[in-house]
Amino acid sequence: MSTIVSPLPKLYENASDFMPLLGTDYLEFYVSNSKQTAHFYKSTMGFKSLAHSGLETGNRETESYVVVQDKIVLVFTSPLRSGTDIGRHIDKHGDGVKVIALWVPDAKKAYEEAMKRGAKSYLEPVEESDDHGKVIRAGIYTYGEVVHIFVERKEYNGIFLPGFKKWDSHFETESVGLKYVDHMVGNVDLGMMNEYVKFYEEVMGFANILSFDDNDISTEFTALMSKVMSNGNGRIKFPINEPAEGKKKSQVDEYLEFYEGEGVQHVAMATDDIVRTVTQMRDRGIEFLRVPDTYYDDLLDRVGEIQEDIEALKPLGILVDRDEEGYLLQIFTKTVQARPTMFFEIIQRRGATSFGKGNFKALFVALEKEQELRGTL
Repeated sequence: MSTIVSPLPKLYENASDFMPLLGTDYLEFYVSNSKQTAHFYKSTMGFKSLAHSGLETGNRETESYVVVQDKIVLVFTSPLRSGTDIGRHIDKHGDGVKVIALWVPDAKKAYEEAMKRGAKSYLEPVEESDDHGKVIRAGIYTYGEVVHIFVERKEYNGIFLPGFKKWDSHFETESVGLKYVDHMVGNVDLGMMNEYVKFYEEVMGFANILSFDDNDISTEFTALMSKVMSNGNGRIKFPINEPAEGKKKSQVDEYLEFYEGEGVQHVAMATDDIVRTVTQMRDRGIEFLRVPDTYYDDLLDRVGEIQEDIEALKPLGILVDRDEEGYLLQIFTKTVQARPTMFFEIIQRRGATSFGKGNFKALFVALEKEQELRGTL
């Protein structure tokens, strides 16, 4: 379950915590091969084996492998037969995030609060139990086919969820220092950003804490617009992107084309030592976007003094930006599946509560280079 340092109250004063939300419980990916996917995340990102559900546990429909690193829990689920909803989802979208599970003290109350405010039901409250206690879960739809599952686990002390058993594996790797989910970004269709802003405000009590238009996020060729939604305690943050008019197809347009709909564009994971984390991930095979070396020529003039050595950041391609509260360091992976859709952000915050506005143009240039190589720009 994810937690972060307390944010500046003034940013979040318009949000309410009527559910409330305590953090990110887990992220569930629908993937074509859960076993191989779990191995990839263990090998390259330092996740550990946690739990398993499949034929050996009495599950005749799906197989899931659960991995963990500090407070980040990822679930990879595949169907065990053809003609399933999960198989249809994978066929349409490819591998990607289906469930953003939110840790709550009362899942039934959270569900009822959301429903009376206009949510569309995905899962009515259900109690699941085993020898380790009980878990109550309920869910609603958000953008595209992505869902939020409310998870109440105060009376459960099992490894993950009922129906799962401990996953013992001879193959484990060392952590790369990933700590918690900082934020998750959704890409939505043109004209839909404000609709989902309204959804998060009215249904879930979030506040729009930051907004970026095509003047903020653009290059000569492409642009997008984005609004950042947050719950009242700042532990759950969902930037929402939509494409903006440009000379060529933007990264959001490309995502929507190949994902064949709206969905999670990237997951940002926090670290306390981004140089170490990125170095180890790169050495294990993760590929990162690169900005031109000239980005670093006037870095200190733009962001002021930082604790890190620029000569350590430069070969890794780590970006830096500053806001009124401090600065942050960030870098983005290339896509981690066959389709040019989802990727990850690695972020280290040194006081900053923003999202790297000063890096948007450099990032877009790097993304456009990748799109050009793919022939999708």
